[in-house]
Amino acid sequence: MILLYRIIFLPALVLALPYYLFRMWRRGGYGKDFQHRLGRFRRLDTPRENVKRVWLQAVSVGEVLAVGPLIDALQAHGKVEIVLTTTTSTGYTEALKRYADRVQSIGIFPLDFWLCSRLAWKRIQPDAIILTEGELWPEHLHQAKLREVPCYLVNARMSDRSFKRYAKFSSFACRLLDKFRMIYAASDHDAHRLERLGADPERIHMTGSIKLDVPLPTELEEATREELINELGFQADDSASSLVLLGSSTWPGEETALIESLHAVRAKGTDLRLLLVPRHAERGPSLKRLLQECNLPWHQRSSGTKPEEQIIVYLADTTGELSRLTQVADFAFVGKSLPPNEGGQTPIEAAGLGVPVLMGPNMNNFKAVASSLVQIGAAETVADTATLTEGVKALANDAKKRERMSAIGREWHRKNRGSCQRIAESILESLA
Repeated sequence: MILLYRIIFLPALVLALPYYLFRMWRRGGYGKDFQHRLGRFRRLDTPRENVKRVWLQAVSVGEVLAVGPLIDALQAHGKVEIVLTTTTSTGYTEALKRYADRVQSIGIFPLDFWLCSRLAWKRIQPDAIILTEGELWPEHLHQAKLREVPCYLVNARMSDRSFKRYAKFSSFACRLLDKFRMIYAASDHDAHRLERLGADPERIHMTGSIKLDVPLPTELEEATREELINELGFQADDSASSLVLLGSSTWPGEETALIESLHAVRAKGTDLRLLLVPRHAERGPSLKRLLQECNLPWHQRSSGTKPEEQIIVYLADTTGELSRLTQVADFAFVGKSLPPNEGGQTPIEAAGLGVPVLMGPNMNNFKAVASSLVQIGAAETVADTATLTEGVKALANDAKKRERMSAIGREWHRKNRGSCQRIAESILESLA
């Protein structure tokens, strides 16, 4: 099986190269430490006596943020040191910023090709490896098997798309899943899917989503929140009558839908403002053209200036500010969820901060979380643009409902934390 994978890998990489080169050029930052991708990782000394070296791979920014509490829990007793790798340039930058003084080393995950992976393994020399979510890298797992190094899959989830893909090659999926000593599922739904793909039920543990353990930002005091509202140009003559709708991590088409909803609500006399935070800041130029046609006062954060007048639409096309900006919102729409987009962005932080959530039907990447939030009443699902407009209208005109959804979201977040500690205790026991 691994021989076939190695034969297929290079032709597949060549075919996909133009797409990845375009992404690298558009997003930038991929030149930094590029040698890591070829396996040329910094050589590490042998771990201290009685200390296990764990290679933890977190794909992108979301996973890098999520593994923070897990890193702390694993290293709490001094018996484990972490080597952290990530795949994307933004994830790497975030890892360096957050964990440079908390882990043994930080690098970029190598190409899952025999020569690159083998070289990285020789230089890192891990005693165990941890993969996150749906990562099943065949060569990486094979290198672990050759060295009899235990493998763990944390926050394991299986989206609709991934499940269908792996189900077509069930024998291959079963062999990959069999290489894990323990699989920590993000939900019962994910655990069931992993079992259907051939994972040993005895190795699957439903521990919940580690993303719920990511500390929420310190909540802004009311005076600071008002200052931020004024900074965005959202101040009104009567601040109590002005509402802010957040477009959280939006994708193409969703900004247009939100602007249409904004027009509909404002036409009924409600002073609603729209704060757009696109998932990818590099979409700023195209969104600028969209806003120039919306016939509403707007401002672009990347311009570096402050609005000189009251603003109806604010485009926050920067990175790393979503947590802070979320706190000015009265309610939010979570992106990548409205057709034709698929997958969904995380609604966890908004709900935990007490912001009522609207989301489209395509929340496959957060299916269990989204379902739970809808079921308890902290979030609502909208099917399309028309339904989104109706949902925005309803929440804009019902302060009591917003207050109720806010309280439910906060309590849901509080009750569902603790996954990282449970996982760390299990892994440490397994490695003892």
